[in-house]
Formats: sequence, C-alpha cells, structure tokens
Amino acid sequence: MKQLVEMHGGTIRAKSPGLRQGATFTVSLPLTVVHADVVPSLIRRHRASATVPVTPITRDQIEGLKVLVVDDEPDARMLVKRVLEDCKAIVIVAASVAEAMERLVTDRPDVLVSDIGMPEEDGYALMRRVRALSPEQGGQTPAVALTAYARAEDRMNAVAAGFQHHVAKPVEAAELIAMVASLGRQKVTRR
Repeated sequence: MKQLVEMHGGTIRAKSPGLRQGATFTVSLPLTVVHADVVPSLIRRHRASATVPVTPITRDQIEGLKVLVVDDEPDARMLVKRVLEDCKAIVIVAASVAEAMERLVTDRPDVLVSDIGMPEEDGYALMRRVRALSPEQGGQTPAVALTAYARAEDRMNAVAAGFQHHVAKPVEAAELIAMVASLGRQKVTRR
C-alpha cells in the first residue's frame, strides 16, 4: 500500500491508540501529479524516477503541433490538454473512440494521445481503426498510449495495436511532452 501511495506522489500515516483498539490510516494524495516544471516541494517520491524538467528545446518542438487527446475521463483529458497547451500545442479532445475517429478525419492531428481503458471501445480498438484508414485519411498518424496499464504485456499490446509509444499513468509532463515531440518530429520528417 505504501509503495502504491508513494508512486502517486502521496503519503500514508498510521495511528493507533493501543493494542486491540484498531488503527487509523491516513492517505494524502495530490490533486494532480503532472507537473510542467520542477518545483522542489512537488518532486515525486517515486523511487524509480525523479521529476524531469521540460526543456525549452522540447517545448519548442511541440509548439504548433496539432494533438488529438482521447480519454473518457474529463479530468484526465483536460489535464493532458493543459500540459500540452502550456507548450503551445494545438489540442483537440475526444471522449470516445467514435468521437476520436471523427476528429481524426476532420481535424487531421499531427499526433494522437489516447487512453487505453475506455468503455465500449478501448484504445486498442481505436488504434486498429486508425491503422485501417488510408494515409490520406490519417491512418499513419503517430500515437502515444497513455494508460494506467503499465505491465510489459500492456506495452507489447499497445505497440501491436499500432501505438509508437506507451506512457504509464500517472504521467510526468516532461515524459509526455518528449514523446509527443519525438512523434511530431517523425511526422514532419515523413512529409
């Protein structure tokens, strides 16, 4: 439990009045765990990684990129939108696979960022539908899977479905921005 809480940037405390009198556990989690810039008091306590600042070069690389963000959770969708817009990306949002397919064809994004776990159709289904499109319709749009599913098997499934990158939630802004920037550069190179 402690590791899980710390992975999300939180803390956990236990208190008991004595033997056989029960215990109270207090879990504190931050409202958001995505930080655009490093602030010393907000550094994640995750032992495997440290918060990395977003470099000006990386910010410049996504400026003007059109990014389609797909997530059924409004808060998660708006958080990713805010992070990308802070770097001057043009962000289009969709709450479902059906809406994402419409936006893909009409808005022609440079990069797609999609959650995997969505009701009705998931992110894997979205990528299979995208990859079935012709290049002119957006079938080769570079894509990032943004998901709480973080096992090796999940990464392999994401790549097999057609995603180029897999980013585990909770995501650090610098990591997401770097992935979007790298895919945006690939798209510009292919044109």
